[in-house]
Amino acid sequence: MSAGHAHPLHLDRDSPLHRLSPEVKIVAVVLFTVVVVVTPRTEFAAFGGYALLIAAVAVLARVPALWLAKRATIELPFVLLAIALPLAGHGERIDWHGLSLSVDGLYGAWNIFAKGTLGVLASLLLAATTTMRDLVLGLDRLRTPPVFTQIMTFMLRYIDVLADDARRMRIARLSRGYDPRFLWQVKAFAVGVGALFLRSYERGERVYLAMLSRGYTGRLPQTTGEPAVLREWAVSATLPMAAAGIAVAGLVIT
Repeated sequence: MSAGHAHPLHLDRDSPLHRLSPEVKIVAVVLFTVVVVVTPRTEFAAFGGYALLIAAVAVLARVPALWLAKRATIELPFVLLAIALPLAGHGERIDWHGLSLSVDGLYGAWNIFAKGTLGVLASLLLAATTTMRDLVLGLDRLRTPPVFTQIMTFMLRYIDVLADDARRMRIARLSRGYDPRFLWQVKAFAVGVGALFLRSYERGERVYLAMLSRGYTGRLPQTTGEPAVLREWAVSATLPMAAAGIAVAGLVIT
C-alpha cells in the first residue's frame, strides 16, 4: 500500500498521539466506548466528564474543534431519531411550550445523543491520529482474523481504482448525451453499476491468481514495524481508566 492511499479523515500532525502505535489507540478507543455505553443514562455528570476527556485528547492531538464538529454531523440521522422519541414515547408525560413530551422518551433521546456523540468523536480522533494503513496494521497486531484485515487491505488498495473506473464510465455516458435526471431514465446508471461490479469481480480474480503464482498461502507478508512497548500501553490506558474512574465516582456519589 502506497502512501497515496491516505484517508481524508487523517490529519498529518506532530503530536504524542500520532506517534503512538496503532494497536494501543484502537484498544483505548474501544474500552472508552464500552465505558460510555454501559454508563446509565441518568448519570449526566459522568457524560460531562467524558466530554472533557475527549476535549483534552483533541487538544493533545492538535485536532481543531471545528474539524471535529463538521465531521460529527454523520450522526445527524440518529439525532433526528432522538428528537422524535419524546413525542412518540409512552408513559409519564410533561408539558413543555405546549408540547406533551414523554419522560422516558426524553431520557432515551439524551441517551442516544450523548453516547452516540461521544462514540463518534472518539472514532474521529482515532481516525485523525492514525492512517488507514496503520489501522489495518494495528488490527493485525491485535490478532484480528486475517480474512478481515486482508479485505480491508484490498479495499484500501483498490478503492481509488474503482472510483476512477466509475468516473470514466460517467464521463462516457455524458459524452454520449445521456445524463439521467429522472427515475425512469436511470437504466444507463444501473447498467453501469452492473458493469462496474463485473469488472471489479474479474479484477479480483486476476489479482488472486497473481498472488497464488507468487506463493500466497492465505496470509499476506508481515508488515514492518515494531509492536507497541509497555510505555505506550500505559499511556493509552489513561483514557479508558479515567473514564472508568468517572463512571465509578458517579455511581458512588448517587
